[in-house]
Amino acid sequence: MADSSSLHVTAIVAAGGSGRRLGSAVPKQLLELGGQPILRRSVEAFLRHPRVTEVIVAVPAALAESPPDWLQGARVVPGGPTRQASVANGFEAVSERSDIVLVHDAARPFVTAGIISRAIDGALAHGAAIPAVPVSDTVKRVADGNSTHVIVETLPRERIYLAQTPQAFRRAILGEAVALGRRGVEATDEAALAEHAGHRVHIVNGEPSNVKITTAADLESARARTDRADGSTATARIGVGYDLHRLVEGRLLILGGVTVPSDRGALGHSDADVVCHAVTDAILGAGRAGDIGQHFPDTDARWKDASSLALLRAAVAIVSARGWIVENVDVVGVLERPRLAPFRPAIEEQLARALEVADEAVSVKAKTNEGVDAVGRGEAVAAHAVVLLSRRPDRPTTD
Repeated sequence: MADSSSLHVTAIVAAGGSGRRLGSAVPKQLLELGGQPILRRSVEAFLRHPRVTEVIVAVPAALAESPPDWLQGARVVPGGPTRQASVANGFEAVSERSDIVLVHDAARPFVTAGIISRAIDGALAHGAAIPAVPVSDTVKRVADGNSTHVIVETLPRERIYLAQTPQAFRRAILGEAVALGRRGVEATDEAALAEHAGHRVHIVNGEPSNVKITTAADLESARARTDRADGSTATARIGVGYDLHRLVEGRLLILGGVTVPSDRGALGHSDADVVCHAVTDAILGAGRAGDIGQHFPDTDARWKDASSLALLRAAVAIVSARGWIVENVDVVGVLERPRLAPFRPAIEEQLARALEVADEAVSVKAKTNEGVDAVGRGEAVAAHAVVLLSRRPDRPTTD
């Protein structure tokens, strides 16, 4: 494995298509999104990434002859008639020194640094890795060639993932995949070619916001996410949450879904998880969707001793239905004892899973109250949370 300090990472951005499915006279990758071409947004995500050494962009031949100024930081090569051919052309320009090669669809302009890093790390660990997100709906398979779409099988959704890019490979593995494509093997992505070549491809966490713009509806949703149609239409919202519970004997101390060893726990109707409650209130507040007491009252037997992670997931679903997704969360847990610092990584992981965000989108800090008031005297535990929501690219927001 290459030393991370000397790692050479190449990113190939496939942008050679015409975007016929979008129905535009201009290639979709050159259409504007938030005042910038879609392609520019995608390329700059890799140019800015500190672990990416070089960026190669495969574009239509005419554009390759006279590339725009904003592509100066990348190496531009002519694309091919298909995405597979464009990637193959890009691979020919990859440096021999390259350890890891990323392949990204130009039509995914919302790719984050976190996704790029996870893809790189996945390829380093396994040789080939792609970001993907699990499906949430039940998946049905229909009979081939049947216009009435008769269902022949219900697939277990816990084993179904939606592939994203950038897909990441050790250079030699992608070379084998490209060679198969040049010999006539067709696939919808390089991961499938790598599988065909006998390599095992692993999955790393993708992000729901890493959408691909394929149709006119996709473009409209993406523009709704990035543009302000007027001064009153927000593209992001911030919410603040706070919770406090008394500490008593005979109760578990649960914070962020993690049981913290303690001789006392928080008193409450549910499991009294102040971290989850503060984050839940922050999410509901940012989404203008009420508060935790309104949705999960302590008079409702359904929430008696319930896991507060369930309340948190429900809050995410509530704001999602209103057109918002969670971007990041910052939490401060305040407890005199025991020390919370050793449990921070586990709490961050639990919150990230419940919020359906990347681990990097969750931050948990631990504080004491310096002996002041009930928290400082060890009689209570508290938490503060700040949440950022952004527009869902596939759904208009409602208030």
